[in-house]
Formats: sequence, C-alpha cells, structure tokens
Amino acid sequence: MATHKVGGEVDAFCTRCKLTLAHTILAMVGTKIVRVRCNTCGGDHVYRSAPGTTDRPSASSRSTTARSAGTPRAERPEKVVISFEEQLAGKDIANAPKYSPKDAYQLDQVIQHPTFGLGLVTAVRGDKVDIAFKSETKTLVHGRSGGPAERPAFHPPSARSTGPADKPVAPSTTEAAPTSPTSAPPAEE
Repeated sequence: MATHKVGGEVDAFCTRCKLTLAHTILAMVGTKIVRVRCNTCGGDHVYRSAPGTTDRPSASSRSTTARSAGTPRAERPEKVVISFEEQLAGKDIANAPKYSPKDAYQLDQVIQHPTFGLGLVTAVRGDKVDIAFKSETKTLVHGRSGGPAERPAFHPPSARSTGPADKPVAPSTTEAAPTSPTSAPPAEE
C-alpha cells in the first residue's frame, strides 16, 4: 500500500469532471485522505476513491480474519414472521368493539374499525394507540372522552368596524374614548 502525504498525488474521482483523474492531496486525517484538488479542472472536493476500489476490507478478508483470530462469528437468530390471522387466533373477534376516539383501549385488544376492518392493539402511548390491521399498522387516538370542562373555551375576537388600513378609525360608541391625563373628570349635577 502506498503511503500518501499532503501535497502528493492520488487518483480520485472528480465530481466536476465525472472521471477518475490525478488529484493533489490537500488534507489528511491520520492516514486517511480527506480533501483533494483536481489537477485537470482545479476543483476542490472531498476525496472519493476511484469507483470499484475501496479502503475497506472485503467481506471475505473480514471473515477469514475473524476465523483466524479464534472468535466465532455470532449467528443471527432467524426472524419469525407471524401472520395477521395467527395474531388474531384465539381472540374474541365477534365481540370486538367499534373504534371510537372517545374510548380507551388496551394492549392486545381487538378493534373493529369502519375503514380498516379488524385490528389488534400493539402499543399504547398516552392518548395514542398503534393498531395492526391486515394491510398496515396505523397510529390512532383514544381516550378523548373529555367533557366540555376539559376542553379549552373558544372566545372569538369581538367584531369591530374597520376601515381602510391607512386611515385611523374613530372610536366607536361601545369603546371607551381615551382621556388625556390633563383633562378634568366630567362634573356631576
């Protein structure tokens, strides 16, 4: 393997020329080339090795290195896929409640949704539930049966007569006219 240094040359893929050309090394981190300048177009860019070459060890060399070191390669457990029908097996499908955002649901409960059909609650997170349907898993709300006391009151802004934006509007009779601090209060009779 060749030893590279800043100011030396290396073949790299030029992002501007779209070719593998000679480049001058501008920056390195340890033994890794980081930034290069194309000798053809003069463009500076991140170092990209020539396509088809890599500085990573191949899979075959990694496996032989692991075997030679005496460490057994960890076997991955086989993935088990359980079909939707198998998940619903043994559940009471006939008495599945209809979905409503007002009702609260529990884990492994069967739900009848008007659009998605039968579903199984797979996760409960606060006021949301993940329900696995035959086609996909959906996140829906639940337990929102709060009465009017729990909901914030909505107060729309009061209607005022407004004129053109560039002209001041005279105060209406319903609004209090501003008083200046020097004016005397009205006299009572």
